[in-house]
Amino acid sequence: MTLDSVTQPEGDAPESGAAAVPPPQTDLDRKINEHFAGAVVRKDLVKAVKGNAIVPSYVLEYLLGQYAASDDEATIQAGIGRVREILAQHYVHRNESELVKSKIKERGRYRVIDKVSVALNEKDDVYQASFANLGISGVVDSATVTAHQKLLVGGVWCLCDVEYFHSDDARVSPWILGSLKPIQMSNFDFDGYLASRAAFTTDEWIDLLIQSIGFNPEMFGRRAKLLQLVRLIPFVERNYNLVELGPKGTGKSHIYSEFSPHGMLISGGEVTVPKLFVNNANGRLGLVGYWDVVAFDEFAGKKKRTDKALVDIMKNYMANKSFSRGVETLGAEASIVFVGNTSHTVPFMLKHSDLFDELPESYHDPAYLDRLHFYIPGWEIDTIRSEMFSDGYGFVVDYIAEVLKSMRNFDYSDRYQQYFTLGSDISTRDRDGIHKTFSGLMKLIYPHGEATAEQIEELLRLAIEGRKRVKDQILRIDSTMAEVKFGYSDVAGVWHAVSTLEEDEYPKYYHRRSAKGAGDVASDEHTNPRQGVEEPIEVAPPAEPTFFEGHREYQENQRGVSYDAMLLSYLRGATDITIVDPYIRLPHQGRNLVDLLALLAAAKDPADEIAVTLLTKEDTGEFQRQHLLMMNEIQDGAAAVGIKFAVVWDETIHDRSIRADNGWKILLGRGLDIFQKGSGSQFDLGARRQEFRQVVAFGVTYIREKANR
Repeated sequence: MTLDSVTQPEGDAPESGAAAVPPPQTDLDRKINEHFAGAVVRKDLVKAVKGNAIVPSYVLEYLLGQYAASDDEATIQAGIGRVREILAQHYVHRNESELVKSKIKERGRYRVIDKVSVALNEKDDVYQASFANLGISGVVDSATVTAHQKLLVGGVWCLCDVEYFHSDDARVSPWILGSLKPIQMSNFDFDGYLASRAAFTTDEWIDLLIQSIGFNPEMFGRRAKLLQLVRLIPFVERNYNLVELGPKGTGKSHIYSEFSPHGMLISGGEVTVPKLFVNNANGRLGLVGYWDVVAFDEFAGKKKRTDKALVDIMKNYMANKSFSRGVETLGAEASIVFVGNTSHTVPFMLKHSDLFDELPESYHDPAYLDRLHFYIPGWEIDTIRSEMFSDGYGFVVDYIAEVLKSMRNFDYSDRYQQYFTLGSDISTRDRDGIHKTFSGLMKLIYPHGEATAEQIEELLRLAIEGRKRVKDQILRIDSTMAEVKFGYSDVAGVWHAVSTLEEDEYPKYYHRRSAKGAGDVASDEHTNPRQGVEEPIEVAPPAEPTFFEGHREYQENQRGVSYDAMLLSYLRGATDITIVDPYIRLPHQGRNLVDLLALLAAAKDPADEIAVTLLTKEDTGEFQRQHLLMMNEIQDGAAAVGIKFAVVWDETIHDRSIRADNGWKILLGRGLDIFQKGSGSQFDLGARRQEFRQVVAFGVTYIREKANR
């Protein structure tokens, strides 16, 4: 078929997607079920069974793992029915608590699903269990509390048998906790886990982990996937200090509230020293003594009131893994996570303050910030949309949670040293942060501890970048701290510098330093007492020549990239342009081509004409007709603005390039398809201006040739 042989059919095309049909299993799904049978579940089932039950995802997946961990549709449907039945019979809704209490009284014993916390009643010398939804308090024996000490701090979701025994003594509660089973696995086969991991490629394994979190890996680029996995490091690494600040709605707190029974999410304003560390009145350990991860939600807010004593103890704990309240020094292993929303763009924060600008005053302190091991750039992570959730298979949450918990005993921080050496001026604290992040990523992606030099380098660069983001912001706050060259050398002695993405995007604002030390700032009434940022003492590098020759790399999630900035100046003045791109088939690829043609049309004199030829491959499958229709429409639209657009089919091409008769050849690693998928909303600014969109990782090379005219 040719372009001329295809015409637009009369009438309106039928709407697609009239009937929602679940997608078939992917090759990865089949592979997951083959090697992890019984330990995985289809991730969209949680929504199917949740209803109005306000329970964490890991509670529902625990039940689904018992009854629906299969790829057989009949078994899945039967399992869903059984889980719904269990929830209907045993999950306690607060508005039905009286009904459940009646069942317990009438039957004498009844099983419930509820969140249970325990406190010691010193007057009566008994432990009392409180049920969050049921709204009762009952006696629990010491053996149960000793076996499940998390009941004492924060509470645990459990399957409980509650008994009723009335006494004439009004002081005695009639409610008795007969038996209790926390909703989490008791054991698993770690050797089997490693053996099954060996059956997956690195890409497949990362996608399996992303699906286990609940996301569709096809909606994320490589860098975005790795940033999602960094959120898991606190579960697999002891005493890991992580911060993530970014726009609201990006799922920052989801993992810490829904992903693992070993994590505790608390509001930043609700924590106290006794609750977090130790209660001097009774000597009871706080949250850090019992939970693997303690995450502070809604941590940002400049005007939030903070307890200075809490900040001081937290500083010591984050640095030394220990804390003291004047009685004795205690140690703990909990990782600390801080998540909060930003209210300004990255360039605004870099120009006027720093990337920690949103933190409460007491935490905006170099000594505290220096304890952080990694800063997740939350502004890179897309706002969560419905199509981003997975309907594929992933680990049952309590299974992967136990895997990660068991690996906290391992240390993979030295696995890069046979290939790479960190820069000599990287401080001990910087090195610790890099090591812990690298070790955590190795445990997640290469749990057997072995990887190639290229695989290790990818993780090492990310670990260095995350710590560099922390240190560079500290340097903006306290100019007395020394500059650090972040990077590494390979076995050949070649130095590889590491930069942050926002450093590459906004060099003009990134390389600003406070002109004063932290001690001088507060005394100067003419400077902002928060930042002390005056005129930059480091000048941004001079602008590059108008025409750059050579190769440029763009990082995934980078913004500020457009065809206008990247291509137009090299194509301006050309009258004959050839675009080689084998894949201009899908609608978004056609829109990319139209964007470039529109730029060329706007840049030329309206009275001039230019010729643009596209060398591409024809879609010979079921979408051939749509492909040809799209090309026809592009051709007609281009002709109306003075562009003679032609298509040449060539099945042999592979590389992507643009060649113009003005003497420039541009090699495009990914062709025109450099932008990530947006929200699809007509009100998305990225749909109107390319520089507001995030890109995928790609490279471009500019070569000056002899002009053809």
